[in-house]
Amino acid sequence: MRGPAAPTSPGPWDPRSEALLPAPAAVVPAGPVTAAASAEAIQQPAHQLTEQPVHEPAEQSAPALGPRAPRRATADPVKALMHRHRELCEQAVDPLEIAAGLEAHGVTDRTAARFRHRDVFSLAEELYARVPRGEAVPARPAPEPVAPGARAAWALAACAPGAVAALTTAGLALTEGPLRLAVGALGALGLTVALLVAVRGGPLHATGRTAPAARLWTLWLLGYALAGDGLLGQLLTGGPDEPPVVATAADALLGRSPVPGGGWLLDTGPLLALALSVAPFACCARLFAVRARRRLAASRGLDDFAAGVRPLLLGTVALQLALLAGLLALTGFSPGALALGALLLLARLLAVHGFPESAANGLAAACAAEALALASVLAARLPGCALLGAPVRAAADAWGPAAVPALACGATALALLAQATTALSRASAHATTQP
Repeated sequence: MRGPAAPTSPGPWDPRSEALLPAPAAVVPAGPVTAAASAEAIQQPAHQLTEQPVHEPAEQSAPALGPRAPRRATADPVKALMHRHRELCEQAVDPLEIAAGLEAHGVTDRTAARFRHRDVFSLAEELYARVPRGEAVPARPAPEPVAPGARAAWALAACAPGAVAALTTAGLALTEGPLRLAVGALGALGLTVALLVAVRGGPLHATGRTAPAARLWTLWLLGYALAGDGLLGQLLTGGPDEPPVVATAADALLGRSPVPGGGWLLDTGPLLALALSVAPFACCARLFAVRARRRLAASRGLDDFAAGVRPLLLGTVALQLALLAGLLALTGFSPGALALGALLLLARLLAVHGFPESAANGLAAACAAEALALASVLAARLPGCALLGAPVRAAADAWGPAAVPALACGATALALLAQATTALSRASAHATTQP
């Protein structure tokens, strides 16, 4: 009786070898298993495969496992960061929201490099991918519609400074003597209150972010816009020896000039234009905030977002300056008032979007420059100190007393604009919840 057919092999077939062969999966050659080694093992005769014992001691079978996999020296740092910001990652609907939140918590590109990522957005993408979510991801909440009452309230607050300034200007033009002084004092008090109300609601709202000293610097700058040019002109000519004379916006519209020899000039025209520009200023600030958040939702990366926000910021500043220049053309144009308007706009934008220290520092620098100009002219009257007032005198002789606030506020506004193009182009500056 014939046995089973012999397998095709170069050696003779031994029936006993079939019983001794282990299962194919149990035959593991020593060393790393490669495709060539597996093919060589398959082609070996059966009697050669049975020469090796099937069961080897544990000491001899350990090397057959190949090179040991490297162990991770440290825990996963991204996982620790994910647990720390788990709520942010779970509620975000795209990686850009996580990037904005990380920047708001102080995570920068340099910090992301410690997590082996090139930037914050790359780190946010990994966090967004690793955080488990349910099947129904909540859609991005649509911006809540502004109630008609709230919209009317902030519109009224934005128009209040201009209305108070216009009424005060009309009162100054129609009164004389002590009554005129009382109207001016009440108008200054009312304008201060109206400005405080305007910046505490609507697009100019920045609760908890305005440096206390910024209010003082703003009042100084507005006061210089009212009386600084006239005071400087009198100091350069040897005065003032007589009380000031008020030049209202009505005088500028009718072409009337102050009484000759009546003292230094209080010009209410630039102050009126600045007060009237608060309403368009609020609209420009709201336009910038809304467009920036839309850009934040549509951008595919932080660089794309920054590239879209920078021209938006420049356009907003240019639009506000054009509106202010038109108002100044009606009330009496002053380059110092135009530069001051740009400075106040940029300072408020920085404060609203989370950079109050930069705004306060810019306002303080402009105040210091104007105060230094007045002090240098006074110090030049001392014996041997005439050179101290030479720069201010040269600028006033070339361009008039308005050159001092124009240079002081203009240079500071350019510095704030350079900082704003960097600071306001970050995603964290437009997050829903500011730090």
